[in-house]
Amino acid sequence: MKIRRLVLPGPGPADPQDTALLCARLARLYEDGARAVECDARAVTAPGLATVEVLARLRLTARGRPLRVTGAAPALRALLDLVGLVELLGEAEQREPPRGVQEGVEPDDLAV
Repeated sequence: MKIRRLVLPGPGPADPQDTALLCARLARLYEDGARAVECDARAVTAPGLATVEVLARLRLTARGRPLRVTGAAPALRALLDLVGLVELLGEAEQREPPRGVQEGVEPDDLAV
C-alpha cells in the first residue's frame, strides 16, 4: 500500500489559503496513486477551531479514502474528540469497540 504524507503547518491556526492548498495537495496525492495519506500534525502546538476546519475539509477532500492524523498533541486529540473527528486519529472512540471486533450476543438477549 502506497502511503503518502501531508504536513500541517503550525504552530497555530491555518489561514483559508493554507486550507485550499492543503486540500489541493491531498487531492493530488490521491490522483497520483496514494492508497492512504498520513497527515502529520506535529507542528500544530496551538490547535483551535481553524485547525479543526482544516482537518474537516481534508476529510471531505479524501472522499472516504484513508486519511489519518499522526503526531497530534494531547490538545489536538482532545479537540478532535470534542468535535467528533477523533476517527481521523485512527483510534477507536471511547465506549466503542475497535473496528473489526464484534460484541458478544447472549442467547437470551431480546432483539432491539
